[in-house]
Amino acid sequence: MDHKAAELVRAAEAQYVHGRAHAELDPTGGDITVRGGMFIYRIVVRSERVYTLQITYPGL
Repeated sequence: MDHKAAELVRAAEAQYVHGRAHAELDPTGGDITVRGGMFIYRIVVRSERVYTLQITYPGL
């Protein structure tokens, strides 16, 4: 799961290079399925943050 989260952060950095100058609406979040579960995320461009809103892992 850590690998997918890091990959998501790198993709957001590449797409929104000038985060604090971003004048449009933030992109909608999404969900990523990983082995054994999934997580839901939200990107807040002007804050230069990717937030994990929920982690679902049935094995816990």
